[in-house]
Amino acid sequence: MERYKDKQLSAYERAAALADTLSTEEQAQQLKYDAPAIEKAGLPSYNWWNEGLHGVARAGTATVFPQAIALAAAFDKDMMYRVGEVISTEARAMYNSAAKHGDTDIYKGLTLWAPNINIFRDPRWGRGHETYGEDPYLTSRLGVNFVKGIQGEEEYLRAAACAKHFAVHSGPESLRHEFDARVSEKDMEETYLPAFKALVKEGRVEGVMGAYNRVNGEPSCASEKLMGKLREWGFDGYFVSDCWAIRDFHTTHKITDTAPQSAAMALKAGCDVNCGNTYLHILAALEEGLITKQNIRTACIHALRTRIRLGQLDDNEFDDLPFDIIACDGNKALSLEAAEKSMVLLHNDGILPLDKSRISSIAVIGPNADSRAALLGNYNGTPDRSVTFLEGIQDAFDGRVYYAEGCQLFRDRTQGLALPGDRYAEAVAACEAADVTVVCVGLDATLEGEEGDTGNEFASGDKPDLRLPEVQRVLLQKLKDTGKPLIIVLAAGSSVNTECEGNALINAWYPGQYGGKALAEILFGEVSPSGKLPVTFYKSADMLPDFTDYSMKNRTYRFCDDESNVLYPFGYGLTYSHFECGDISYKDNTLAVNVTNTGSRSAEDVLQVYIKSENGVKNHSLCAFERVSLFDGESRTISINIPEGAFETVDDNGVRAVISGRYTLYAGFTQPTELSEKLYGGRCVSVEISI
Repeated sequence: MERYKDKQLSAYERAAALADTLSTEEQAQQLKYDAPAIEKAGLPSYNWWNEGLHGVARAGTATVFPQAIALAAAFDKDMMYRVGEVISTEARAMYNSAAKHGDTDIYKGLTLWAPNINIFRDPRWGRGHETYGEDPYLTSRLGVNFVKGIQGEEEYLRAAACAKHFAVHSGPESLRHEFDARVSEKDMEETYLPAFKALVKEGRVEGVMGAYNRVNGEPSCASEKLMGKLREWGFDGYFVSDCWAIRDFHTTHKITDTAPQSAAMALKAGCDVNCGNTYLHILAALEEGLITKQNIRTACIHALRTRIRLGQLDDNEFDDLPFDIIACDGNKALSLEAAEKSMVLLHNDGILPLDKSRISSIAVIGPNADSRAALLGNYNGTPDRSVTFLEGIQDAFDGRVYYAEGCQLFRDRTQGLALPGDRYAEAVAACEAADVTVVCVGLDATLEGEEGDTGNEFASGDKPDLRLPEVQRVLLQKLKDTGKPLIIVLAAGSSVNTECEGNALINAWYPGQYGGKALAEILFGEVSPSGKLPVTFYKSADMLPDFTDYSMKNRTYRFCDDESNVLYPFGYGLTYSHFECGDISYKDNTLAVNVTNTGSRSAEDVLQVYIKSENGVKNHSLCAFERVSLFDGESRTISINIPEGAFETVDDNGVRAVISGRYTLYAGFTQPTELSEKLYGGRCVSVEISI
């Protein structure tokens, strides 16, 4: 028996044995994202490129979950695990089906290039909705659980997750191929690296993807500093470049002169798989003496090790996952649950929940009212059925539902031959005819997203500011001027100032295929909203640091200098009830908090714990969170573990340590700031401890 077939050997030993049956040229071919077959081992050709950000993407029908930023708003670690589990199960079923029909094309593999755990440091970044928000702790907890759900806990990986984009990457999109992100050692360790470290050390993530930009002068896909961190953390998976990022070394970064030099630089640094075509020049680099055969062999072993861990050399427990598990009812029910938990109620004067017995008509208005794109975000699959906001309300309400588009998403008219504002009159008429109006405004992935993927002619996928497109601002004002009750639903993946709250404001994000059903359940009170903002919502971008400034000064809630520019704070969100914290104590890394639902209905809310010390970040940091469900009037003592890392501080040299002193732990259902507590209508409780 060939050694690579011996299941008693480790995955690395088997991969090394298989690699050694290949010529150097054959080994080099395995480093392309579209690797050829290894017929002697029974391995078909394999395309490494697959996406699973919030559902298997770009491969046909799949369950479409809310966008990543929406999943983050649920603050639910267990749900993230279950979402990851569904995504990888569907990916495996798709892989099985495609393989039976000889299809090994792109987006059919088991190496999912998700999650995106970059820090959403600037609200203008178009790809921020792919992330879990602005906080490293929240990002790491959700990311670790997502990875564990994707990869499973069986002998073989159900699918391989990939932490991206390592590690300092968050725009601008238009500069990413030439930009050098300059970041201090303190910010690197305190903000940009923690989630990657957690996914490697705790989640045992199988893949890590580099970024396009340079970091402190080094290209991310060939950074000795960053690769050294991976070795320090014990990473033993595969490293993949972002797509065509290695080509940037010589074409736009100008740190090498030729493609063979770029390929050599990446390979020697530890980039195993090239998404792109620069590794076609590996053999030329070998001939020029820029690399050795051992460099090629090492990368080939890493790539084959992942495929062996996925069970591609063996019969395994996932081979029989059937096609009919894809987009099954149970999976779609989880998508609905995620949408229900992720929507954030930002404002409510008491109009919500709507009482169906007191209204006979509803106007549903706006460019996102009947938009499927507003449900999906980017990096998405195709749902077998989706429910728009309009359809969700129509399905749930027996009275008259008027619909008017109101305006195009950002253009000044909906019809090419019409005058500007061609749908305003219809929208106002519908609003006047109805008892209450739900206006669905916002963005979609044609306006905010990745450079090259969006249709955004303004900023390569980034936002020029935090305002709604002008046509939508005009629409909102016209509807408000009617004096009729107005509920605003914002579909977007980032901080947007609607400049109008109406009687209620719901942030729906890009809520997945059942977003309309979830919205209707919340509007009519079948579900109490419970989402929290994973990012700060600002009034204006004018007071923010320059987009290209990667210093954390005055960025995110942890370093905010002045709350006067904050519209809605990180961690904020209302329910239809009200929770309060009472007695609090701390012992042996456990915080005990008495929590009471003082409202008039059962509800769920998110208990948040923040830590502050004189040596820590400027303000305070999230260090624990837990969803709490209580009946009206119910009290319960919640015990929540405070990780030892919460007490670590990072000095200017990027060194972590626990420093003796006094620490304050705050517990509440929002941040311990004046604005947060005022908006939520309740205070945090605190306890001081000495170390």
